[in-house]
Amino acid sequence: MNKITGKMIFKPAFEYIDNGIEHGVLSPFETKETILKKGEQIAPGFKPLDCDIRFLKDVPVKMRDGITVYTDIFLPVTEEKVPTLIAWSPYGKSAGTAPRYVGLFNMLGMRNAWGSGLTKFEAPDPAYWVQHGYAVCNPDARGIANSEGDTTMIGSQEAEDCYDLIEWLAAQDWSNQKTALSGTSYLAFSQWFIAAGQPPHLTCISPTEGLQDAYRDLAYIGGIPDPNFLHRLQINHVSATGAKREDMVAEMEAYPLANCDLWEDKVADVSKITVPAYIVASYSNTLHTMGTFRSWRSISSSEKWLRIHDTQEWPDYYATESTEELRKFFDYYLLGKQNSWKKTPTVQYSILDFHGGNRTGLTAETFPPKESELQRYYMSGRTRTLQLTPNENELPLRYFPEALPCRVSFQTVFDKDTTFIGYPKVKLFMEVENADDMDVFVWVQKIDKLGNVLSEFVVPNRNAALQDFTQDGASALRYKGPSGRLRASARHLDPKLSTDEVPACSFDRVEKLSPKEIVALDIVLSPIGMTYYAGETLRVMISSKDEIGSVMPGTPGCIPNNKGVHILYTGGKYASYLQMPLMK
Repeated sequence: MNKITGKMIFKPAFEYIDNGIEHGVLSPFETKETILKKGEQIAPGFKPLDCDIRFLKDVPVKMRDGITVYTDIFLPVTEEKVPTLIAWSPYGKSAGTAPRYVGLFNMLGMRNAWGSGLTKFEAPDPAYWVQHGYAVCNPDARGIANSEGDTTMIGSQEAEDCYDLIEWLAAQDWSNQKTALSGTSYLAFSQWFIAAGQPPHLTCISPTEGLQDAYRDLAYIGGIPDPNFLHRLQINHVSATGAKREDMVAEMEAYPLANCDLWEDKVADVSKITVPAYIVASYSNTLHTMGTFRSWRSISSSEKWLRIHDTQEWPDYYATESTEELRKFFDYYLLGKQNSWKKTPTVQYSILDFHGGNRTGLTAETFPPKESELQRYYMSGRTRTLQLTPNENELPLRYFPEALPCRVSFQTVFDKDTTFIGYPKVKLFMEVENADDMDVFVWVQKIDKLGNVLSEFVVPNRNAALQDFTQDGASALRYKGPSGRLRASARHLDPKLSTDEVPACSFDRVEKLSPKEIVALDIVLSPIGMTYYAGETLRVMISSKDEIGSVMPGTPGCIPNNKGVHILYTGGKYASYLQMPLMK
């Protein structure tokens, strides 16, 4: 195994229940080849197959250290050599019909009919891609199900394993020696790591919304520990071989700062990625947005495209229009088709308005567009407004984390339609009484002419249960506006990564606050594409609690550690402000 595994903390993997139900109807282990016939239905409610599919099941592939992983491969019934799409994740390779995923997509309003049931969670649907001349490879990663070894999570071990899988695939007699990576979420952020390893036969990638830095984007967002979603991810580490699994929650406690080998191994060096990349992002995904845009800015590929949609990653990834555009990208690079892909605009972006009037497919050469300029809105403690110039005299505002209201806010009403596209941030001058640290949460809202706070569901379902889940959480399913957070003791900016437009903290030290010490907090907010119409209000809220809430239903959000009194300074030499990317 990779040497970094010596730094990891391992626990027993969860039991793999191989009953043909828990992990999908195709899960029982058997190395074999069969033909899935056109018109066959894998499970009730799923789409019948559109063509015959050659199905290679539980194929053994040996890694460089001698352990064997097993993969399913779906192929066209043809003598022609074909390219391969790879879906790398710890999610079961046959779990497309697993009750947990069927239930999830039903809850979101997608239902089963969007796919064939052959689809690995968050991965390309083999039924579609095989029909169009592609192989689809769904591996069980190291330690998952019947694959040997111990499971690791995010980083170079997974990257090395997929490197070996890619090179094995390219050597198969049915392969045209071209491969690509595709998928959303885990299947997107694994792509940053795998492509950075530069496998010789990796032709191109298409990450749809995935984090890039496990410390900053997952475990310690803003330096505030958030183990709950990690708990949720790790229950997927199931083994039929008695494997162990990396426990990142335990590692959070053992390694609280980012400057150690373990966390540095979980930062994808996307500057090493040179293959063509078609990157898909949204403003609304509170888990993936920051990492996706950061990777877009830093990737070295000379041929790269960015598309920013206005929904959630799963309904967008499987939508017919999105799939057809993705196929045009893959057809060009993997099948050599001389289509119109190279005429695709470098950036396609969306502008949201929370009234059902979103504009999508807008084009630019860069993100943000060249017409976007940074505009500071200074916070006035006297009027609680946002102003273009700071007040001459400083005025501190106090709020109380252990009482209500536990926040302060500032507003501006626009007298004409105003659009923001790009990277917002806040710079806050703050002090804490009767404590030596504070967790600060920031939320930029849109308020209509009647004073109602606006938001937007990004999944098809809007029923009462989704209302319940998303009122105080499930932020990946209902977009409420840009947000950010920071623990004050983690405020030190990384001089190599940080810019005025996009501040970035180093998270390599703890700098507690002294009594009466006023500190500057530069807090990056999620990217925005939003129009405020004349008469509407922008409100920026500074709070002692996570107002946006958890990422997904049933999973608690982070738990702030706030006591004492928070003091926000405005005006004078401590002129706190909101910086917004204003379209001129």
